[in-house]
Amino acid sequence: MVRFATGSVLFPKWFQFGWQPSREGSRAEIEITMPKLKTHTGAAKRFSKTGSGKIKRHQTKMRHILTSKLPKTKRKLGKSLIVSDADHDKVARMIPYA
Repeated sequence: MVRFATGSVLFPKWFQFGWQPSREGSRAEIEITMPKLKTHTGAAKRFSKTGSGKIKRHQTKMRHILTSKLPKTKRKLGKSLIVSDADHDKVARMIPYA
């Protein structure tokens, strides 16, 4: 933990501190920035965000054994879907900058 003399605020070590000159230029002020979030690369390859912020995903069962599937089934499986509300928060956490 890091403690500053200006107050009794404790900051974890993973906080990043950047020094910025004040407006008067006489003393420096502390700018606290949160750590960068890492994107889950596997999720980044499987999900993408729409313009309205929803998350799209592709459907399964379209890689092989397609001869035994009906054309109607293959058409439906070829389209993208929106991630369900139950999984939205988990997926959004994995792709923070998408």
